[in-house]
Amino acid sequence: MNATPPALNADERDVLLGIAVDTIGYALATGVARVPEDGGVEYGPLRVPGAPFVTLERNQRLLGCVGTLEARQPLAVAVARHALAAAFADPRVPPITVDDFVAMTVKVSVLSRTEPLAASSVADVVAGVRPGIDGLVLDAGGRGATLLPSVWAQLGEPDEFLDALWCKAGLSPGAWPQGTRVLRYTTIEFSTAGPRALPSVAPSVAGLATH
Repeated sequence: MNATPPALNADERDVLLGIAVDTIGYALATGVARVPEDGGVEYGPLRVPGAPFVTLERNQRLLGCVGTLEARQPLAVAVARHALAAAFADPRVPPITVDDFVAMTVKVSVLSRTEPLAASSVADVVAGVRPGIDGLVLDAGGRGATLLPSVWAQLGEPDEFLDALWCKAGLSPGAWPQGTRVLRYTTIEFSTAGPRALPSVAPSVAGLATH
């Protein structure tokens, strides 16, 4: 597999985490959703289109997880938008509260490009997937789903991981409708944990603007 996520140094990772936290915090404090403009981020790699997921957890309980598989927006912008969606618009869970914000862990996952996994059955996927490394995308019979590589921490065996992926797509485990495709990708992941304070003024991330 040749596709790899973009290389981000420690400062760039910290900036992305700051964008996620500050965007959510500002929305909670003011009721205004704000995201960074394209040119407002100092770090060049964060202005290049990227495909991130933002995951929010509190005491290992999912508060929200939203992202994209395709790099369509500058990475900084995409992180801000998906942070807001994870906090307030994930249909699986209620919007976060101030108490959640103070205590939660914020994780950003930046994806590589997806690549097809050569497979014509679930058994082929089991044989080809790399536990702990690969995220998978299932596209089958008009249904689709993805699981990030971090999910391997809860579902360590390939059979468990694939059953969860199939169920997330609304399919019976082991089903292989005509035209089924499985793609894989890798991620770099970094996180920041609470406690933290709710901001009382506009966050300090450069280039924030109301949209």
